[in-house]
Amino acid sequence: MAIELKTVNEADRELWDNLVHASPQGTIFHTWKWMDIVRKYSKSTFYPIIGYNGTVPIGVYPLFAQKIFGMLCVFSPPPSMGIPYLGPAIADYDKYKQSKRESISKGFQQSIDKFIFSTLKAKYSLLLLGPAVDPRQYIWTGYKLEPYFDFFIDLRPGTESIWKDFDKDARDHIKKVASQNLLEPRSIEITDGSRNDLSGLFEALVRRYQEQHRKVTVPKEYLLDIYDAFYPDNIRMFTVKYKGQNINGILAITFRSTISFWIGAPKPEIKEISSNEINHWEAIKWACEHNFSLYEEFGAGTERLSRSKSKYNPQLRTRFKAEKYSSSIYSWGAKGYDLFLRNGVGSLFTVKK
Repeated sequence: MAIELKTVNEADRELWDNLVHASPQGTIFHTWKWMDIVRKYSKSTFYPIIGYNGTVPIGVYPLFAQKIFGMLCVFSPPPSMGIPYLGPAIADYDKYKQSKRESISKGFQQSIDKFIFSTLKAKYSLLLLGPAVDPRQYIWTGYKLEPYFDFFIDLRPGTESIWKDFDKDARDHIKKVASQNLLEPRSIEITDGSRNDLSGLFEALVRRYQEQHRKVTVPKEYLLDIYDAFYPDNIRMFTVKYKGQNINGILAITFRSTISFWIGAPKPEIKEISSNEINHWEAIKWACEHNFSLYEEFGAGTERLSRSKSKYNPQLRTRFKAEKYSSSIYSWGAKGYDLFLRNGVGSLFTVKK
C-alpha cells in the first residue's frame, strides 16, 4: 500500500490529535501539545508527519532531526526529553484485519524510511517503538532491533489482590510506615504535589545522579512546562512528606486507562522511612480508586533497578529500539556516541564523560 506523507503545522493540530486518540499506539507523548513543548527544548528540527492513503489520513509519525558529530540523525523520540517511546500511531489499527494492518504498517514505514534517508539524507535513524507497534516492519526495512523492557501491573483485580502479590519485604516496609504514623499521627503524609514540589524533586534527582557519576540531561524548565500544560488532567505528583518536609516523590502521567510512573522515586536521604514503597503503594491505590486499569513502570531492562521495581510483582513487557545507518560506512561512528544515544534517548540522564 502506497502511503503519501505530509509534514503538517499548527493548522492541522486538531486532525493530528484526532488521529492520535483514534490509535491504540497513540500516547500522551504523541499529542500536539506535548510535541510542541518538546520542539521548544529538544535542539532538533521537528517533522510532524501525517500519512495518507489516498485522501484518507491514516496516522501520525513524529520525527526529530539533529546533527551529532557532523552526522544528520533522525529520532523518534528525540534525545534528552525523557520520552520512553514514540514512533508511529496508526488510527483504528485495532479495528483492521491482520492483512490490512500489515499492509498499512509496511507502507507507512517504507515511506518514512524513504523520507529519512532520501529526502532528509540522514545518515542514521533511531526509533524507540511503543509496545503496541509491530516491530517486524522495521526488520523488513533493514533496521536492527534491540529489545527494551518495562513493567506493568494490572490494576483491575483491585488493591486487595495487588497487595497480596507484593513481596513480603515491600509489605513490611509499608506496614512499618503505617505503624510509625500511629505513634506520630500524620508525621508521614502523601500529598498531591505542586509545581514547587516538582522543582524540589528535580533537584533531588540531580543530587542522586551526581552521586552515581551521572548527569540529568532533561531541562528543568521542560518538566515545569509539561506540568503547567498537563496538570491536573494528565499529570499527578505523589509527594511524600515527613513532618512537613518533602523527602520523596513520583511524577505520574495519566492517559486513557493507564497511569505511568514517569519521573522520581530517587534513593531518599532519610533512609529510616521507606518512602519509595509507600509512594508507589499510594499511587497504585489512587489509580485503582480512579478506575485506571494499568500501572506502568519504565526501565525494567536496567539490572540495578529491576529488583526494586519487581518487588510489586509486575508483569514484564517487551518493546524495541530500531536503528539503521544509510550505509555501513557510517556505523564506525556508533562507538563514539552510542553511550549518548543509549542513555540520552528516552532517558533522564546520561553518564558523565
